[in-house]
Amino acid sequence: MEPDAVTRTTLADVAARAGVSPSTASLAFSGSGPVSDATKERVLAAASELGYAGPDPRARSLRRGRSGIVGVVLEERVRAAFLDPVKIQMLDGITEGIAPLGAGLLLLTDTGEPGEHAVSIESAPVDAVVLIGCSPRLGVSIEALRRRGIPAVAIEGATGEDIPEISIDNRQATRRGAEYLRELGHADVAIVTLPLDAGRTRGPLTEALLQAGTNTTALERLAGAREVFPAATGRVAGASSIEQGLEAARALLTDAAGRPTAIIAQSDLLAAGVIQAAEELGLHVPGDLSVLGFDGIRVDGLQHDLTTLAQPSVAKGRAAGEAVVQLLSGEPPESRCFTSTLHVGDTTASPGVVRRRR
Repeated sequence: MEPDAVTRTTLADVAARAGVSPSTASLAFSGSGPVSDATKERVLAAASELGYAGPDPRARSLRRGRSGIVGVVLEERVRAAFLDPVKIQMLDGITEGIAPLGAGLLLLTDTGEPGEHAVSIESAPVDAVVLIGCSPRLGVSIEALRRRGIPAVAIEGATGEDIPEISIDNRQATRRGAEYLRELGHADVAIVTLPLDAGRTRGPLTEALLQAGTNTTALERLAGAREVFPAATGRVAGASSIEQGLEAARALLTDAAGRPTAIIAQSDLLAAGVIQAAEELGLHVPGDLSVLGFDGIRVDGLQHDLTTLAQPSVAKGRAAGEAVVQLLSGEPPESRCFTSTLHVGDTTASPGVVRRRR
């Protein structure tokens, strides 16, 4: 009878060849126990002779009760997330924060599209999860993780007392930016918001959309703007992207009679799209239209120093990663709130005041 071609050499086989116990062979591979150099060399030589590469990491994970993986849930497709510098900065911060774990990151998307991934938030082999991205589906993700008993940390969003949140002063920061526009003399202001509901409905900012809104970040930033401009209306974007800002601004700026003198965009990418739409229509920024963003990132191709609310994205990500380390070590982490700062660039001015570009 021919030997089974798929039979896998085991650690027990290596131990028998080396003349040691399976536990001693395991310690020789891990380097974590009192095994002499001579014994280790004998075990490794036996492994080489048998073509054995080492213990199955999946079995080791089961014994430890850990996968060595931290999941990061994004609100959109990975390709779109990697076009957003804010997401990249937060991922950098998370990586720094979880460094003591020696764990890897697994990126998961939660767009609400059924059956789009074989590995999802419902099945991914993760030790903990960071929910990232100002997502209107945050509640859905949290419930899935609670069902599985997986600890989680959220970067922004209403999470409940059992899940630590790493947030920023969305409402207060937007209010500061709106107050700056009012000081410049603006009264007719429109808003381009991040997605409000799980369906990412695009279009006019209506009370119906507000009532259905589940994106805490967008709702807080809107509330901050309306504390200064109570009658401000605008458009809801389907994503934080230049394309969505362009689409929303075209709708707001096409009618000259009802055109605002300033637009508050809830992200810098949306703000870049607003500026592009204004320039397509022959409007001067900031003379004909002032534009305020939120994030404090560098947008490729934008020929302006954007006036924006700059947030510490890397620090937020690092704090989330540190909270994961605390959770997995049995320490209850506390929620943290960071502060954004107003950066005044060349995209805002008093209504009708044209600045020459440098």
